[in-house]
Amino acid sequence: MLLMTASDLPLRRIARGKVRDVYEVDGDRLLLVASDRVSAYDVVMAEPIPMKGAVLTQLSAWWFRQLGGLVKHHLISADAGEIIAAVPALKEHREAIVGRAMLCKRGTVFPIECVIRGYLSGSAWREYAASGTLAGEPMPEGLSESARLDTPIFSPATKAESGHDENITVGRMREILGAEVTAELERLTRLVYGKGRDVAAAQGIIIADTKFEFGRARDGEIILIDEVMTPDSSRFWPADGYQPGRPQPSFDKQPLRDWLDVERHAGRWNGDAPPPRLPAEVVDATSKRYLEAYRRLTGKALNAAGE
Repeated sequence: MLLMTASDLPLRRIARGKVRDVYEVDGDRLLLVASDRVSAYDVVMAEPIPMKGAVLTQLSAWWFRQLGGLVKHHLISADAGEIIAAVPALKEHREAIVGRAMLCKRGTVFPIECVIRGYLSGSAWREYAASGTLAGEPMPEGLSESARLDTPIFSPATKAESGHDENITVGRMREILGAEVTAELERLTRLVYGKGRDVAAAQGIIIADTKFEFGRARDGEIILIDEVMTPDSSRFWPADGYQPGRPQPSFDKQPLRDWLDVERHAGRWNGDAPPPRLPAEVVDATSKRYLEAYRRLTGKALNAAGE
């Protein structure tokens, strides 16, 4: 499969994020193209990760199918043949979109990351360990790192253009979006996470936490958008090795983070761009983690074409 750090398609590109390029198809549709770019600590690496874009796209498409009628979403198709049939201008660009592109309904994005945590990890654990709170809200005493939360915590965050997203309270979310929209986004977040958690558990995977994005479609309907329960947006832990009280191995870019941590501690990288060059073994290990997450969740391997 073609390695891609940046796409160049005969459509108007309206955004380029850390991973995805977004193109306008027409007034009602967008094309999302997931590159193989990878970021860590908010810095985009120079080296692409083989198959990463395909994993993010095809795993999201798989989840949209699993969700069925549970929630409305933006996906029209992630099949290259169907996309080309719908957008003939892409006919000569099949290699650039196969496996990694999603044709989607257009909508207005809510400026909030809808984070939900079933386990205490990452930034949530760091805040709790320091102050006993999450986004400033008191938490039960005596919790350990990676502890399972009896009731998953809805923990919204602002969507930062640069730097880390900032955890906010639900009250602050109400100030931004209004009480009615906030309540509906929390309801949908809990609904989708509950379904995803159960599906993943049957495959021996714990979804410790994840984040969703929602938008409002042209007809006013609230829809689930962007990626869904991928290694970029979630913490996936193998259930058979779960042990609270310590960090857990995960199916994501942990090999990359671990290597960068060594570079920082050794004084060879200050944490800013440009990042150090990644060794081939780190690139390979990271790619394998993404592919293994896809295989474990869906029960099948992603083929070389990314489909």
